[in-house]
Amino acid sequence: MFALFAHDPETTDAIGTALAALLDKGDVVLLYGDLGAGKTALARAIIRARLGQPDMAVPSPTFALVQPYDGIVHADLYRLAGEDELEELGLFDDDRAVKLIEWPERAPRLAEREGIAIALDSTPSGDGRTMTIKPLGGKPIGSWSPALSRWSAERGEPQ
Repeated sequence: MFALFAHDPETTDAIGTALAALLDKGDVVLLYGDLGAGKTALARAIIRARLGQPDMAVPSPTFALVQPYDGIVHADLYRLAGEDELEELGLFDDDRAVKLIEWPERAPRLAEREGIAIALDSTPSGDGRTMTIKPLGGKPIGSWSPALSRWSAERGEPQ
């Protein structure tokens, strides 16, 4: 497990950019957190970084449920009635696409896939968020920890 602290939206964007470089094709990224915790903001930063388009408009998939991009699928399962509806969304039609999935609690079996889970928690004062990253399936977090530690240290961020 590895934790990072984002004290502002710019740090969230920077963390998303760093994570984007570490993701492998086909990885699943499960984004946990309450409403307003920053799940969509982090997903937006990852998408922009992976596509090399820092100013790209990236809407929340809250109402569409799934937003596809080149090599990325961004999903919001908040409105999913049950895990059995997951198949209908086509999230896994492209095995090579990175899957960014908000509200994965609606489909607990997703945690069996290979990738990472990120829990976002806002601070009680509302002046930032903690992101706790842990591996899923056989994803080795060991290779991520040094890269994220270096990134954090270079920015002078607390770990």
